[in-house]
Amino acid sequence: MADPISSYPPLVSVQNLVKRFPVKGGILSREIASVKAVSDVSLEIFPGETLGLVGESGCGKSTLGRCILRLIEPTQGQVFFRGQDITKLGPQEIRKLRRNMQIIFQDPYASLNPRMKIEDILEEPLLIHKMGKTSADRSLRISKLLDMCGLRRESLVRYPHEFSGGQRQRICIARALAVEPQFIVCDEPVSALDVSIQAQIINLMQDLQKELGLTYLFVAHDLKVVEHISNRVAVMYLGKIVETGTAEQLYQEPKHPYTKALLSSIPIPDPTYKKERVVLKGDVPSALTPPSGCHFHPRCPIAQENCRHTAPDLREMGKSSQAHLASCHYAS
Repeated sequence: MADPISSYPPLVSVQNLVKRFPVKGGILSREIASVKAVSDVSLEIFPGETLGLVGESGCGKSTLGRCILRLIEPTQGQVFFRGQDITKLGPQEIRKLRRNMQIIFQDPYASLNPRMKIEDILEEPLLIHKMGKTSADRSLRISKLLDMCGLRRESLVRYPHEFSGGQRQRICIARALAVEPQFIVCDEPVSALDVSIQAQIINLMQDLQKELGLTYLFVAHDLKVVEHISNRVAVMYLGKIVETGTAEQLYQEPKHPYTKALLSSIPIPDPTYKKERVVLKGDVPSALTPPSGCHFHPRCPIAQENCRHTAPDLREMGKSSQAHLASCHYAS
């Protein structure tokens, strides 16, 4: 993948974003604790690039993506889209902005209304955003969407349950593209699909990105998929970003111990190739009571005493022209 066009201002900028979910208990259902799903996250996404977001299940990846779109309201922090702070927008203003910011969900079947035909599913966003003055205009737009996403015209009169998983995800992509967005959050869009179908969907998304100038936040578990599609990658652990850099930097020279452990777990098809495996001890701590200091220190193979008390900041690694940041006291 080419380097992002970072000479332009970021399309999306997240500053000190926090999201806590209250935990209630007792007779009066009062808040007794909170789950710290996203903790002081800052990142930038530039026009035309794909930022991959990786990490273990429950680390806050999907929550971060939905907070950026304000599908979930952030507890603190700011999200800027084209320089505008969207956390201050009211319901009517954010509704207008939805045309520019869309999402593709993980489960294509659950995200499609089973009672609506595909034609109605694709026409609905056009009606909501008043795109297409007549039914003929909307039909023409829907036909173009089908062609772009590799779907047949006869699909329009069918229901979601009549399609395979890959076809349903193509419908979800077409629906996201219907209103001509600039930015799309891809929330694990291929994790529910067979491997052969995954490749088709990834190639389709890359072709659409080149053709339409789209910008992606690509949330995924599969590190090889992320390497293939991403310009830059951010690694998340227990609500925090622990390392960011270009795909080449992160996969060739990982700095954070957690990133190294993730990459060492990628299976290699060559049985004669031996690589060092980094095995982490213990389980991921609870987001209800995250560890003090560096959140990763209970599982880190190089943790020292100060890691227990002092949380490291994201800092520059090396002298590369592209920013490579890691939050580790001992990374270099």
